[in-house]
Parts: sequence; structure tokens; C-alpha cells
Amino acid sequence: MIEAENLTKKFDDFTAVDSLSLSVRAGEVLALLGPNGAGKTTTVRMLSAILAPTTGRAVVAGFDVVQSPGQVRRRVGMLTEMPGLYLRMQAVEYLDFFGQLYGLGASQRQARAAALLSRLGMADAVDKRLGDYSKGMRQKLALIRAMLHDPPVLLLDEPTSAMDPQSARLVRDAITALRGEKHAIILCTHNLFEAEELADRIAIIRRGRIVEQGTAASLKSRLLGPPLMEVRLNAPLDGLLPDLTQRVKVVEQGDVWLRYRTDDPAAENPRLLRWLADRGAGVVTLSEVTRSLEDVYLRVVAE
Repeated sequence: MIEAENLTKKFDDFTAVDSLSLSVRAGEVLALLGPNGAGKTTTVRMLSAILAPTTGRAVVAGFDVVQSPGQVRRRVGMLTEMPGLYLRMQAVEYLDFFGQLYGLGASQRQARAAALLSRLGMADAVDKRLGDYSKGMRQKLALIRAMLHDPPVLLLDEPTSAMDPQSARLVRDAITALRGEKHAIILCTHNLFEAEELADRIAIIRRGRIVEQGTAASLKSRLLGPPLMEVRLNAPLDGLLPDLTQRVKVVEQGDVWLRYRTDDPAAENPRLLRWLADRGAGVVTLSEVTRSLEDVYLRVVAE
């Protein structure tokens, strides 16, 4: 649904995006992560046919962004970090206005607007002027505007910024539903928890280049090493420790716990549990130590 190959954008002598390649299938969410100024917004603007690439090519929903920009725009729903609402309007007339721009009929505009306002918890605020909305409400309305014409491709820049936890959950649920309806979604966000929860794949961009790309699990494995396990006993390790260090790769330890790495937890963990049980050690827990996408991101950016 989205295919970019060696996409490059230069502004005079400054290269904002440098030979970027990515792809997103229908029903897939790609999280595009990176520091401010890394090139995320410029990439999204090229994919939505707002900016023409300097070199390279991109095809969105079957149309080339340079050769058929109008066709691309009809098939893209875009949420920018600054939504640019008409603050004197009310939600219903605002959405109706954009529905007309999208070419929707009157009944279709009304039905789509009502359904989306209800889905995102905005039905009770339709009679207010947009100038009276909170930042979070404005962001939700801008997201509804992007979804109004049911586009096959969504490009979302910080969709839950300035939202309270309940509103952010509604938006994340809506994105999950859109993925289930086979939309292709690029999600630009600094919320790494959100990226890990929603995205099928992660791409980390730095200085205009994608420097790492893959699933959250594959990035953790490749960049953070084998899984880290923690076993806790109901009594001090004492004399068990010398033999334990021969059986597993101990990373750190305490009086009644230790952490170790293993390339094959499915095989190693049961063997360790049997060994401890044979020696009368009471195991309280054996679990994998959680490693977050933040750990991956900080390592990539630092490098």
C-alpha cells in the first residue's frame, strides 16, 4: 500500500531525507521514530504528495506521488502535529465542509461524522465552537477529519499528543480497529509505549536515514542481546551459586535472586528449574526481565 525507494528531499544544501526506503502493507502499522529534526515530517509530506521528492520514488495506494499527486491525496488521511482547525466553526459543520471537499454525499457525510464522533467520545461536544475545545479535543477532531473519507492510507503525526489517558486509549483503539479493516498506517510518535503497543514494525530514522527497522522483538534481540531471565528463591542462594554460574550466564545477583542470559529460554529454563528442585531450592518466580522499546531507541540514537 505504501512503497518508498531511495526517497530523498533536499532544501538547497540541506538534506532533510536521505535515500529512505520503506514499505507498509494493508492492515499494517509502521511506527516511524526519531529525534526532532530527523526527517519524519518531511517523509510524511512526501508520501502524502504535499512535497515532491528531490530524487527517488514513492507509490501510495497504487499511485506515484509525483506523477499522480491528486490521486494520492484522495487516498490518504493525514493528521499533522498542528491540526489547523477553523475555530469559529462547530464540529458538525466543520466535518461537513471537509466531507464536501472529499466528494462525499450529504447522507454519507452525516453518517461518517456521527459514527466517528461517537467512536472517539466527541458526540456530546458537537455544538461547541472549536475554539472552546481543549487541545486533546482538537486533536481528536483533526483525527476524525483525516478518517472521514475512509482512506486506505493514514499518516498520523503524534495522534495522542495533549490527550488525557482515556482519550488516548480511545484513539489507540481506533487505530487498532483501522488496522483490522486493512488500512495501511504510518505512525510518527515520541510515545514509545504507544509505538510498541500499536506497531507491527518499527523504523528509526536519524539525520534523514532509516538506521534500524524491524519488529520490536527483533530489534530488542539484535540490539539488546539474548533474553534476560530472573529467578527468585524463597531462601538465600548460599552454596548453590558456584554451581549456578557454571550452568547459566549470570549477569547480576542478590541474596535470593539472580539474573542470567540465555539464547534458548524454552530449553534452558526447564532444565534450571529441575536442577533447583533436585537440590530442594524453593523457586518463587522465574520470569523474563522486561526490555522496552525505549532501551532500543536510546541505544540507536546514542550510536
